[in-house]
Amino acid sequence: MTPPKKPGDAAGHRLRAEPWYLPLGDEIEIFEAAYAARLPVLLKGPTGCGKTRFVEHMAWRLYRQADTERRTLETPLITVACHEDLTATDLVGRFLLSGDETVWTDGPLTRAVRSGAICYLDEVVEARKDTTVVVHSLTDHRRLLPIEKTGELLDAHPDFQLVISYNPGYQSVLKDLKPSTRQRFVSLEFDYPSVELEAQIIGHESGVGAQDAQRLALIGAKVRNLREHGFEEGVSTRLLVYTGQLIAGGISPRRACDVAIARAVTDDREVQQAVADIVDVLLP
Repeated sequence: MTPPKKPGDAAGHRLRAEPWYLPLGDEIEIFEAAYAARLPVLLKGPTGCGKTRFVEHMAWRLYRQADTERRTLETPLITVACHEDLTATDLVGRFLLSGDETVWTDGPLTRAVRSGAICYLDEVVEARKDTTVVVHSLTDHRRLLPIEKTGELLDAHPDFQLVISYNPGYQSVLKDLKPSTRQRFVSLEFDYPSVELEAQIIGHESGVGAQDAQRLALIGAKVRNLREHGFEEGVSTRLLVYTGQLIAGGISPRRACDVAIARAVTDDREVQQAVADIVDVLLP
């Protein structure tokens, strides 16, 4: 009997087509070097700035460069959306009833360790602190996963890599990586791109013309400057792409900005009005 999926259950990526990604620096070269050395990687950056797309792109890139044996992997990338109820058992696996039998079922982390996939723990600080301890033996020279319930000490496949991410903008004393975990990872910092690069991303991902893409990128930059309103991060690149998609679908630019930017980022009427004022200035 297979239990229903819960938030945080893993998603395997077949990667049938290359996920498009525009490099902002040397992150591709660093990730490739880390993968070659089988070093675990930590991605830090605000919501919607491209961390997940970057991991998908790198999984595709490394998968395509790999030998024929690795290309037989059904899911070269296994993503887990972490949440406050995520337990070590959810990651490693559990015994489940199957007919009259009790059978062991690997969790997403164990599947990645066995198969040689990249395991991506998205927003890892949302998970319970005792959950992250399970990855420690995978992030040093041992590259082992102890499975206490079966007594197995699982050696990681040579191609296995662990990648985690979190958003420092939302971290607190209660939600931060412990030094004993953080110092096991190579760290890559992400941020929102420059206006010029963000316009390229918006245009490519949404299908709007270059002029509309440039205006949306400028709106994004101005909205992120609303720090005095208590706006911690502003609007994500993801939301700007959504706005472009609405415009490409026939929605007026002002209405698209209203529903995909102003109303999406906050419920505060004053901040919504501040965003609307920015839109009024930058849109014809």
